[in-house]
Amino acid sequence: MFSKEFLKELFQRHNETHPFPSTSEIQKLFTKIVLSLFPEQTQKRVKSLEDLELYWAGIENGLESLLYSIKEQCPGEVPALTKAFLNKIPEIYHLLCTDIQAMVDGDPAATTDFEVVRTYPGFYALAFYRLAHGLHELKIPIIPRILTEYAHSKTGIDIHPGAKIGKHFFMDHGTGIVIGETCEIGERVKIYQGVTLGALSVDKSMASTKRHPTIEDGVVIYSGATILGGETIVGANSIIGGNVWLTKSVPAQTKIYHQENVKVINE
Repeated sequence: MFSKEFLKELFQRHNETHPFPSTSEIQKLFTKIVLSLFPEQTQKRVKSLEDLELYWAGIENGLESLLYSIKEQCPGEVPALTKAFLNKIPEIYHLLCTDIQAMVDGDPAATTDFEVVRTYPGFYALAFYRLAHGLHELKIPIIPRILTEYAHSKTGIDIHPGAKIGKHFFMDHGTGIVIGETCEIGERVKIYQGVTLGALSVDKSMASTKRHPTIEDGVVIYSGATILGGETIVGANSIIGGNVWLTKSVPAQTKIYHQENVKVINE
């Protein structure tokens, strides 16, 4: 079927590949975390606090096992990193609760917290992003990207784990949203489908610089808007209309709209 030269090339790649936990193993463990925090997504329930403690002990063991498999790439001792991440869980949970409330308050179609948790792709993407961001802050390699790309594949929402997102965040509909690595988003921000918060340049020399915009508190960004650049700041409580292309900062309380040139032809 294949030439020996090609098979040798593949064989060499197999032997050069570093051991790393499978993507499915990572997805399974962090899905367990999401389901424990928000059991609305499953019919399974723990029956006592003792059972809940055992459940989380299993998660701790699973995470420690994952990190031990990449311990040479980890920035510290595996037990300490495991505990440091688990210590972030209460804060992550409470942040996600504010996101749920933002969705209930901000979407006339949302009726209950249960509906948001069970059906909204924006919540699902945020749950995996906030867990991935916690790992990213601890400088855990690769796993944060695997988590956000998993959520991306499920929801069409692409959030880099390095992005910083404040509480009460709402992505309405969500499909096609892109939020870059160095993006900073304040509190009570609402963005619609197809919004890109990206970089002006993809030059590799800019890898260690702030390449993505800052969105301050209370901003609303409507569908299809593109906001680019690390020096671009959208001031607090501004409104960015649909399909706007923005590469310069705007002050607080600004409204920006895109208006097509319309030609009327009399026949």
